[in-house]
Amino acid sequence: MARAPRSTAKKPRLRALPSPRSLSPEPPLENAGVLLRYAREVLEAEARAIQGLTGRLGDPFLRAVALLRQCPGQAVVTGMGKAGLIGQKLSATLASTGIRSFYLHPAEAVHGDLGRVGRGDVILALSNSGATEELLRLLPSFRRLETPVIALTGEADSPLARGSDVVLDLGRLEEACPMGLVPTTSTAALHAMGDALVMTLMRSRSFTTEQYAQLHPGGKIGRSVQRVADVMRTGPANPVVKETAKLSDAVGVMTQTPGRPGATSVVDRQGKLVGIFTDGDLRRMVEQGRTDFTVPMRDVMGRRPRCVSPETLVLTAAAQMRESRVDQLPVVDAEGRAVGLLDVQDLLAARFL
Repeated sequence: MARAPRSTAKKPRLRALPSPRSLSPEPPLENAGVLLRYAREVLEAEARAIQGLTGRLGDPFLRAVALLRQCPGQAVVTGMGKAGLIGQKLSATLASTGIRSFYLHPAEAVHGDLGRVGRGDVILALSNSGATEELLRLLPSFRRLETPVIALTGEADSPLARGSDVVLDLGRLEEACPMGLVPTTSTAALHAMGDALVMTLMRSRSFTTEQYAQLHPGGKIGRSVQRVADVMRTGPANPVVKETAKLSDAVGVMTQTPGRPGATSVVDRQGKLVGIFTDGDLRRMVEQGRTDFTVPMRDVMGRRPRCVSPETLVLTAAAQMRESRVDQLPVVDAEGRAVGLLDVQDLLAARFL
């Protein structure tokens, strides 16, 4: 078969990108000292704005906490622009601490999303000026729905403040901006007041670490308070043999147990843990020429095994496994019964090790 003629067209040559070292460095900023001094002034201005809020806390703040604590519905957070972005974070913080909440965009609310709000809800309206048109248009609807409104604003005599049930007054704040326009100190104050509100609410409810972890099952937070009971192998996945069982029976249980844990707990007649037998124990027996598989487990098991309770923190159990250099830990209840097995593979999969 004749070959097709080779193309004589030249392939385009790719130009190599310059390496980072070959790029010319950025020229130094002029008046660097002046710029750094101004940056510090911005931080100081925002810090003063937050510090100034401490003197503004009083009965309105406590009424806001009470409204949210007694709320049978949801905390509905709303605001436009930068205040709306702060509001989204406030709503997320509420939800993460066990208060059902969602963010309502004011512009979308007047086009149907108001249907998400119902009696029993509490409104948190954020606006530094207190004159945000989109928010003011919602006030009559909030009154019709009989949903109390908590205003976070820098203008205590604004239309938003006059139309709200509770006003958290931030005070008039000068923005840390060369033009005095970009929301900076005002958003810092809104953010801080929102945090103070949610944290005080959480303190008043005695919200526990365990409750917080239940809402954060993923990542480092969830792992830090997870209990052995949440990850241990139980039921058919928990290998258990009696101390009177033959070695061959124990090997069969270890082999047939789902997940092949490589160990089995050894119990007495009452089901209480008296020993453990592992793949490592079996290998050592074979190396020593001990191949009688009819011996009872009481003669070959490891006695006084390290164990944990179902309520032990997984991080604590994982540290114990590392220090003891073991791959399995039997889990026993208050009566000493073998109720589960903690396996190193499960901890590795859940990133505890």
